[in-house]
Amino acid sequence: MAPRLLKAHLEPVTWLVGDPLGPAFALSTNHPCFRTKDQMPKPTWKFDNFFRFSRSIRNAISHRNAMHAPAKRRRSPFGGTTALLSLVVLASLTAGTSAVDLYVASDRPAAGNGSQSKPFQNVIQARDAIRAARKSGQLKPDQAVTVHIGPGTYRVETSMEFKAEDSGSAEAPIVYRAAKSGTATISGGIALAPTDFSAVTDPAIRDRLDASVRDQVRVADLTAMFPKGIPAWNKSFRGSPAGPWLYVDAEPMTLARWPNLDAENEGWAEFSKAVDSGLAKPDASDPELRKAHPGSFEFDDPRPARWNLDEGVWLLGFWTHDWSDEVIRIGDYDAAKKVIQLAAPHNYGIMAGTWGGAKRRFFAFNVLEELDAPGEWYLDRPNRRLYYLPQETAQPESIVLATLNQPLVRCDNVEHIQFAGLRFEYGLADGLTLKNTKHVELAGCTIANMSRGGLSVNGIENTIRSCDLYNLGTVGMSVRGGDRKSLTPGNNRLVNNHIHDYGKFQRSYAAGINVQGCGQIVENNLIHDAPHNAILYGGNEHRFERNEIYRVVMETGDSGAFYTGRDWTSQGNVLRHNYIHDLGGGDAKHVNTMGVYLDDCDSGDTIEGNVFVRAGRAIMIGGGRDNRVLNNVVIDCPIGLHFDARGMTWKQWNNPKYAGWNLEQRAEAMDYKNPPWSERYPDLAKIMDDSPQEPLNNVIQRNVFVDCAKQVGSLSKEVMQLLDKVDIADNVAVNSTGAEKGIATTKELKGFTNITGTTEQPATVAIASSGGSGMALQVDARVAKSVPSFEVIPFDKIGLFQDNYRKTLPVQNQSNSNEL
Repeated sequence: MAPRLLKAHLEPVTWLVGDPLGPAFALSTNHPCFRTKDQMPKPTWKFDNFFRFSRSIRNAISHRNAMHAPAKRRRSPFGGTTALLSLVVLASLTAGTSAVDLYVASDRPAAGNGSQSKPFQNVIQARDAIRAARKSGQLKPDQAVTVHIGPGTYRVETSMEFKAEDSGSAEAPIVYRAAKSGTATISGGIALAPTDFSAVTDPAIRDRLDASVRDQVRVADLTAMFPKGIPAWNKSFRGSPAGPWLYVDAEPMTLARWPNLDAENEGWAEFSKAVDSGLAKPDASDPELRKAHPGSFEFDDPRPARWNLDEGVWLLGFWTHDWSDEVIRIGDYDAAKKVIQLAAPHNYGIMAGTWGGAKRRFFAFNVLEELDAPGEWYLDRPNRRLYYLPQETAQPESIVLATLNQPLVRCDNVEHIQFAGLRFEYGLADGLTLKNTKHVELAGCTIANMSRGGLSVNGIENTIRSCDLYNLGTVGMSVRGGDRKSLTPGNNRLVNNHIHDYGKFQRSYAAGINVQGCGQIVENNLIHDAPHNAILYGGNEHRFERNEIYRVVMETGDSGAFYTGRDWTSQGNVLRHNYIHDLGGGDAKHVNTMGVYLDDCDSGDTIEGNVFVRAGRAIMIGGGRDNRVLNNVVIDCPIGLHFDARGMTWKQWNNPKYAGWNLEQRAEAMDYKNPPWSERYPDLAKIMDDSPQEPLNNVIQRNVFVDCAKQVGSLSKEVMQLLDKVDIADNVAVNSTGAEKGIATTKELKGFTNITGTTEQPATVAIASSGGSGMALQVDARVAKSVPSFEVIPFDKIGLFQDNYRKTLPVQNQSNSNEL
């Protein structure tokens, strides 16, 4: 196929080439390579002249190098030479066409020129070719560029960086696209071969392994891979441990741990007595105890006596609260007293009081003596040895050690770039970071197997759509943009993304999507299988619509699928037409896993037209004001609605001495008494003159609560005394089959009507098949009649959809795997 330049109309110009060839070197477009189709000699154009021209360029380069003093050419860490790019490709960019195509292939020689027949070897070579062509003026501002990236793995040793000079425009974007979606991988890992592993022969190591597996365990020497050593772990940390990390067949392996995941209590060990919380004791005679110090606790199981604490054993635990995890090294173990002493303090102390279960929990990991389950591994950092117990399957297709401690891709001050159909895998940092970007799009990409987050966005008008993100150590995506003080929206869009199995390392406050700033849009995403939140948000005017969320909050308590809190100014956010179901974790006594959690006086949000099924508490208003709870359906949730007045009862309220409780200060920082805030949020502007501790002006209307086992509405006594200042109306509580026990009613609660069905004629409100693969919300006629103003929820529009980048929809399974 002829290159694009042979089809273009070329004006007769002279191409002056800059520094690499010296000021006197010039090429005229009279050369046959630059003739238009009409100027071509007959018969049809042959490539002989084209390649003869490229040879003439190379000869000129060689002549220049011979004439000038020798100098080293700066080489790219990705291979190839950055000081001198292929001038054949730059010649093609001078054609003045409306679009330019470049090609990249991982299995071709380094001397490619970016053509389809001689592609570049990596993406950076293509990026640099575009830069050079623009700098010389050969690539015009109105010329779009598409870089076609062939199948294969493109390993990076440092971040691929895109800067302002790499930007496109609305009329002429720059596109980096997989030639076939999902087949081109940008990787921060190093591939290992099965032959890199051998049997364990060291008697000292074999003696520490369980007899049942010591002949199956394999060891790999990583000395050549890490000549300067492997970074040590800190005494304590939240989030991702220092790498590397092992992946087999594109799945993260489990650091040797106890208890194993298949043990009782889902792989957790428990204790119920702290010896020393580790919190500061101002009156202690020992100066060290007057500040935070490592805590200790009794642990009856003698298991720790087996472990080599000098090598380091770390415990991941929920030490006081079910919403705060931390990894802390064991400092000492007293076998006689059965006491574990930690090596670092925990911010909240050890068993220092919690709203949750009486017992605290942890597991130990990176313990050689516990290398006893297929798929587990152990890293001897000082000696640079990796021990692995293979899974009981066929020979693995891939073994990868993630090593890159930088984002795979960095975009800074970039506009109008698209990444399409690419895979980003195997790193110890975030997959991609977008900083001060505008109109950057990821479409149909996969971001997986990252020790930290998948994607971080800080900019405006960026779009992440139809992407898959999974096996992530912390967050799925975090996005920030816009300006809160002026209420200028960021308009970043996260749409049609599938995010799951995140929070592998940081088990709390590492959400599937974290949204901050002003005016982001989060639509039609599917989020599932995680220990804590699905969507964590703060700021203003965000819109969360038609998302499906399930099996989150699986290990934590006092938490929500949607969570925000402790900020009067986080106003104007809309949660509409989301489907939230099958939440887990928490403590059954407190039913403390919420569908939507407006914590600690959060105010001014709208929760409308959502469907909640099997959540501990569907909706929780934690003392806030001006919230609107409208037209929601709650099915089979122990508590339908929780509404309290903690601002009236908690000493922390609006007290800057307590972390995050400086509510009024935060409002003043937004200049909330003046436009645009006073116009957009008039009730907030007068809050300090309107009983600010009270949860006033909340609206709860047209909601349907079905088969709530404990309470339909759990309203604190303070709220009950303020019912004349709260708009509660046209709500329905349904006992679908007329059960005499186990289903709550609202009794005399203001604004609620009770409907009772029978086993023969149930008052059904349920999710059922609508034919094909679709689902629909079915509402019994008696229920619908009781709420005539109830608006139909477009249930069939919730969740993922097919588009050009998501050709098929995933089959939702019922597994949950979240392990180190």
